[in-house]
This record gives sequence, C-alpha cells and structure tokens, in this order.
Amino acid sequence: MTHEELSRITVETLPGSEVKITGEVPYMYLEKYRKHAVEHVGAGIEMDGFRKGHIPESVLIQRVGEMALLSDMAEHSLEDAYRAIVTDRKLDVIGHPKVSITKLAKDNPLGFTITVAVVPHVALPDYEKIAKNVNKDKESKSVTEEEITKQVEDILRQKVAYERLQSKAKAKADNEKESEGDTNAFTATENTEISVPEEDSVTPPLPELTDEYVKTLGTPGQFESVVEFREKIKEHLTIQKAQDVDSRHRAKITDAIIDSTTVELPKIMIDSEIGQMFGQMEEDLKRAELKMDDYLTHIKKSREDLTKEWAPAAEKRAKLQLVLNTIAQKDSIKADPSIVDHEVSNLLEKHKDADESRVRIYVESVLMNEAVMKMLEEKN
Repeated sequence: MTHEELSRITVETLPGSEVKITGEVPYMYLEKYRKHAVEHVGAGIEMDGFRKGHIPESVLIQRVGEMALLSDMAEHSLEDAYRAIVTDRKLDVIGHPKVSITKLAKDNPLGFTITVAVVPHVALPDYEKIAKNVNKDKESKSVTEEEITKQVEDILRQKVAYERLQSKAKAKADNEKESEGDTNAFTATENTEISVPEEDSVTPPLPELTDEYVKTLGTPGQFESVVEFREKIKEHLTIQKAQDVDSRHRAKITDAIIDSTTVELPKIMIDSEIGQMFGQMEEDLKRAELKMDDYLTHIKKSREDLTKEWAPAAEKRAKLQLVLNTIAQKDSIKADPSIVDHEVSNLLEKHKDADESRVRIYVESVLMNEAVMKMLEEKN
C-alpha cells in the first residue's frame, strides 16, 4: 500500500493496551491474489472431466461462488496490509490480531477492522533511588552461632526420630516372628484396646554431642569431631543463607519498583504467563509420572480454578519482565554476545530438538535480567 493509502487508515487506542485498526484496502490489492485464490480454493475440489487442482475459474465460480474466491483474496491481501500498517505506524504488536471484515464485494474496496495488543507504555519511577533505599537495609549473610546450634539440634532430632522408628519396626517384626511360633498367642480383635507406650508421646532428650557421636552422623568417616561437624554445618548454612538473602533482597527491590510503576497490561501477557505456569506444572508432574487430569482430580480443582488463583502472580511476573526490559532499554543494558553464544550452545547440546532462535531469545532475556538486577543491587 502507498503512503497515501496508509495515511487513511485509523488507529484507535483501546483500554487494556490494545489498538483498533480501521480502514479499507483498494480492490487492486485483492485482485493480485485472484490467481492464487483460484488455485487454493480449487485444490480441494474434485469435478468430473477436470484434473484435481486444474478447474477453470469460470467453472469453479459456478461451483463455489464468487464470494469464496473473494474471501481467500481478502485474507492474503489483509496479511500484507497488516504488516504494512504495523511498520508504517511503528506499532509494537503482541500476539495474533483479531480481524473482522466489514465490507467485501467484487470490484470494491475491502473494509476491515483489526484489534491487536501492543507492548504497553511503562511509566517507571526513580528506580535507582528506590534500589538505593532498599540496599541500605540488606540483611547480613553472616551465619550466627545460634543458627548453627539450631541446625545441629534439628539434625540430632531427625536422627533420634529415625532411630525410634527403626527400633519400633524391629520390635514389631520380632513380636510377629514370636507370635508365628506360639499357638497360644493373643490375637487382637477390633474391640481390643491397644495402649500407646508412654515413651511414644514424650519427646526424648537429644543425645550429647561428642566426638564419638558425630562419627555416627552422615556417611562413614565424614565427621571426626564436634568442631569439624559444626564447621561443615556452618559452610552449608553460609551458602544457603547467602542464596536466601540475595533472593529476598532482589524481591524487595523489584516489588518496590513494581509498586511504583504505572503500566496497563494487555490480557494476552497475563495469559502467556499463566500458560508458562501450566507448562512448568505439567513438566513437574511428568517427572513424577503423574497426569495433569489425575492431579486436578486429586486436589479437587479445575484448570479454571488454578487460572483464577494464579492470575495475581501471573500479572506480577508480566509486570516484572516489562520493568526489567524497560530499564535495560533505558540504560542500554544488553547480554554479552559471547556469553549468549556459549550458553545457547550448551542448551542445544542438551536439548538437540530445541529451536535455536527460541533458545537464543530465552538466554538473552535471562542474561539481560541478571545484568539489570546486578546493576540495581550495586546502587549505593
């Protein structure tokens, strides 16, 4: 379409970050697809006296009608017009457009309306200032002696509970074995009262932590002394605490920025996030050798129930990605191409059937998000 023809197209902004495109396509553009329409429509029709796919246009029109050809011509001409309009108006569209033909007649312009979602405008707050304020109160990653002691006690408590279960199982097996050999053994009935040993209802004291006792923990030879045992616990807690602190801190930064960000999300973005959440659930269930329908029956919920429950989280995820994308664009933050190539190669090696372009987009997004978060965490 010419610039003059495109200028007569109207683009109206709708709620929910959508636009409505209204206009006409001159019939000359439809006519370009007439030969293609004859071939396409006629390809699935069989008629005596003609080879399949070689039915003359006049005969085909008598069989299917002029409107069948016009509809096919309109579909292809609208695809071209849509691309031209999007480029001319610089529309950052998302997803598939909803097309409605309002006028279609031979030798007349094609009237249409197209509704499509667009990437929403993100009104960012002063994200650097917000990050600085949050960074002032970052939790300490240091592991305290109290945390080490609590972890040690949890381990001892688990060991004691395990040993009690093992002891009870052995005692039960021994009793059953003795009963099998005793013809006068007492047989319990459904009316027999079974007393619970008093020690089962009382929390036993924890054993004294000595060098000898720690040798019974973990794999043989893993620990030789209390000092070494506590040191290993500290190493583990240090790694775990650092991860937890970083995760919580990042969430505080992004939550604070999102809460002060103005953006109107299109429904398609929320639906996309929910789709990804269902995809992840299905992968998790598959690894557990479970089926989605069986799981939903077990939890007494439908897909619609989960969709409604997940909507707030999906909206937050969509907002977060938009915020990170906008910050990256504003601060010219991009993923390192060499690192992207390396990560893409690794993923394609593990998933040989994966589409390389999709993998690359995913890797670039992950690395860009990480770069943005590091930038925000370093604001002081």
